[in-house]
Formats: sequence, structure tokens, C-alpha cells
Amino acid sequence: MNDKTRPGASYAAAGVDIAAGDRAVELFAPLAKRASRPEVQGGLGGFAGLFALKGGYREPLLAASTDGVGTKIAVAQAMDKHDTVGLDLVAMVVDDLVVCGAEPLFLQDYIAVGKVVPERVAELVKGIADGCVRAGCALLGGETAEHPGLMADGDYDLSATGVGVVEADAVLGPDRVRPGDVVIAMGSSGLHSNGYSLARKVLLEIDRMSLRAHIEEFGRSLGEELLEPTRIYAKDCLALIAETDVRTFAHVTGGGLANNLARVMPKGLVAELDRGTWNPAPVFRMIAQRGRVDQAEMEQTFNMGVGMVAVVAPEDVDRALAVLTARHIACWAIGSVKKAATKEVGMQRAVLVGDHPRF
Repeated sequence: MNDKTRPGASYAAAGVDIAAGDRAVELFAPLAKRASRPEVQGGLGGFAGLFALKGGYREPLLAASTDGVGTKIAVAQAMDKHDTVGLDLVAMVVDDLVVCGAEPLFLQDYIAVGKVVPERVAELVKGIADGCVRAGCALLGGETAEHPGLMADGDYDLSATGVGVVEADAVLGPDRVRPGDVVIAMGSSGLHSNGYSLARKVLLEIDRMSLRAHIEEFGRSLGEELLEPTRIYAKDCLALIAETDVRTFAHVTGGGLANNLARVMPKGLVAELDRGTWNPAPVFRMIAQRGRVDQAEMEQTFNMGVGMVAVVAPEDVDRALAVLTARHIACWAIGSVKKAATKEVGMQRAVLVGDHPRF
């Protein structure tokens, strides 16, 4: 029998606060508007974002990529700092797009939260908008979803899909790579957004370090080092395409340097990369030493200081290095492409040789 004196159920009582969601939109709308392009039609608040792919293309291909931030978010939550993981999100998406030569056009985000805290959502969107500005793409829209009962009140997760465009005859990839080509490394800003499950296991669980502890090697706290945003290379890569003969790029994310470069190498060729050309940042050495993580495990988990690589024609090496240096990107020739000794199925298409100077 119904108890008519008992208050009726409501969405808010079930854990979803529509008013808080509306307040979050009010806070982040001005931030999102900064990340726009002339092709964007209409404004925020519609059911779909509109983007005019204007003339000037001969045979345009649309490229799309989806990614997230991963367990780096756990560090942001522990530090109660939420305005930078949005940069990581954008980087993971747009730097995948540019690998094939595509110019990032727009991005749509998805923010899942246990409970909408308007100010926190606004911080997250601020980072995403900042990232879009750096990448030169528009933040075309997105979704914020409250998931009570599925996520704890303070929990959240981020994902996004980006869309870019490239001329069909300008698509970069394995078919352009030739023996004698040179691999140019672009330095990372740190761990970027990969390997955080292992980094957290070693530093926070096994070694019981405090995120607030000042680390002399870093010149800042451990938490600040771990939250250093992923570098966004999209505009730098597009500048390189415009001024040099780029065969392909490889975005160094999960799987490490050799495995990601192997994805854009053709059969019969191998990229040989020399560890002696760079020294990984102290954070990589700390994880390896304190966790007794062997070299192979480190190199297939982390970027080891290289966030993006470009394979360029040998005659364009000096020009490529000059272009990137002028754009304040640490860069160096890390190796070259050679004919493989064998064409067996499963052969390695990218290998690391030698030792790091001080690792």
C-alpha cells in the first residue's frame, strides 16, 4: 500500500542534479567559446555541432580519432587540480590525427562524473579549451553526464573524439617511407598520459612517496611533475609538413617508441634508433630504479622522453631540425631507416640500440 505522506521520488534525490549541470554550462561556456574556428556554425547548446567544410580542397579525406586520459586522472583527483588534464585529453586525440597529415578541425568531449560540481567541470573544460586553442581546432561541443551509483561523487573520466582533414594525395604513412630516411625525435614534456598505472604503483604504492613531497631532481613536487601536461605537437607537425618532405609521423603513446614507430613502417624496412642520442628525464630513471623495472618494460610502457617522431627525407634533416627548434621543440636525429635483413612475418620494424648516456 502506498504511503501518500512520503515524498515522491525525484531525479535530484536519485543523485542527478540538473540545476548543477546548468550552472556548470554557465561557467564553462565562455571558456569553450575561445576554442573556435571560422568554420563553426551556430553556438553551444544545440543537439549537434555544425562545422562547414569550406571549398579549396581537391579531394578531402576526413580523419577521426578517439582517446581518453587514463589513470593520470587519479593523480589530478589526489592533488585536487583539474585544469590541466583537459590538455592531456586534447593532445592524445589531435596528435593521433596529425600522424596521417590531417589538420585537426574540431573536437567533442565527454565528461562523466559521479556528481556534478560546476566549478570542477569548468576547470576540466578550461583545460580542454586551452588544448584546442594550442592545437588550432574548435571545441565543437560535448556532453557532461552524471553517473550516481556508478561513480563515486568525486570521480570523473574524460574522453573525446576529434576530426581532421587531409588531401587524399597528401596522406602520410608507410608507403612513403624509403631506405635512408632519417627519424627525427621530438622531446616529450614528461610521462605525457601513458603508463600511469605503473608509475603510480611504483612511486605511490611500492615506494610510498607523497605527491606533495618536493623532489629536488624535479624542482617541484612529485604531483606537479606527474601532472605536467602532454605536449601538443599538432601545429608543429603541420609546420614541418609545409616546409619539409615528411614521410610519416608516429605519436609515441602506450606501447612506447619502437612499437608505435613500427606501426608506420613498411614491410622490408626497419628503423634503427640510437639510445645514445638522448638521456631520458629524471622521472623515468626514478620509476625504473625505485620499481626495479627492467629496460624492456620501461620502453614498452613509457615514451622515455620522445613524444613524437617524424620520418623525413635525408636531404631535409637540417631544415626539419631548424623548423622544430624555431618552434621551441627539443629535437634531434634519433636514427635512420634501413633495409631489413629478413622479410619474415613478425620481424621488428623499429629497434632501439645502444645505451642512454646517463640512464
